[in-house]
Amino acid sequence: MAIERPIVRPRRLRRTPALRRMVAETSVEARNLVLPVFVREGASEPVPISSMPGVVQHSRDSLRKAAAEAAEAGIGGIMLFGVPTQKDAVGSGACDPAGILNVAIADVVAEVGDALTVMSDLCLDEFTDHGHCGVLDAAGRIDNDATLEVYAEMARAQADAGVHMVGPSGMMDGQVAVIREALDGAGHEDVSILAYSAKYASAFYGPFREAVDSSLQGDRRTYQQDPANALEGVREALLDVEQGADLVMVKPGLPYLDVLRAVRDAVDVPVASYNISGEYSMLEAAAAQGWIDREPAILETLTAFRRAGADVILTYWAVEAARLLAR
Repeated sequence: MAIERPIVRPRRLRRTPALRRMVAETSVEARNLVLPVFVREGASEPVPISSMPGVVQHSRDSLRKAAAEAAEAGIGGIMLFGVPTQKDAVGSGACDPAGILNVAIADVVAEVGDALTVMSDLCLDEFTDHGHCGVLDAAGRIDNDATLEVYAEMARAQADAGVHMVGPSGMMDGQVAVIREALDGAGHEDVSILAYSAKYASAFYGPFREAVDSSLQGDRRTYQQDPANALEGVREALLDVEQGADLVMVKPGLPYLDVLRAVRDAVDVPVASYNISGEYSMLEAAAAQGWIDREPAILETLTAFRRAGADVILTYWAVEAARLLAR
């Protein structure tokens, strides 16, 4: 007598919310999220960013309030970007202890202490009058080694201000090794490094450039990675780990989830990814038109990062998402 095979019904495990929660393979928690914030020198109140609805350039006072809210929401960290009033060819404001980014670091550390990981962008693009991430030579090309000298000084200034973690994002060859040596030599062995290892020359950065009042003319394709290359991203991440990176980053996020997964599989340190401005603005614009359901789309987006292997997600929705997850 033939035995009839039972019908396999995977849908049984999708029947109720409790069942779905119990067997979910991927979760997003507030601790996985980092809030990127912009602080504008001389601002007396927050300045809205037109291409990023809901995001502002903070004053120093409003930044402290935002940091306190982020700590209360239980997210993992805050990443600071400075918007100076004066720029020059070598980005001298980046190394000035009285420069906007360094005083903002001190402000936030004083406000939240160790309740939030205080992180800072370590790059010159916000501070140079040409908008590039490094020092230029006489021919107008990036001078890699001259830039590394400035990065070392910038790292020491940020560490002196009290930062917990620096985020070198300029994609200069050897930047992690030079920064690690500079920090250790200045007695800041405990300051960690989040290396922007696989940072692509992307079309999705447009709103961010408004957010930092970028002076860039042209592009950064000679030092940021070609979007066509995945193995190169893995190679860069491995080099950064070898040089002393404590975490590595893939940026942008959504168009590069394959690279994120490949990097996650290749390295033995935590991996971050940046849910960048263009990704944020597209979802917000679609939601404003009523084309998508905003809150589920935010959570689905963050779940995609976690599913692809991100331990840490930089996202402008960090605090809001933490509150959604707590419901």
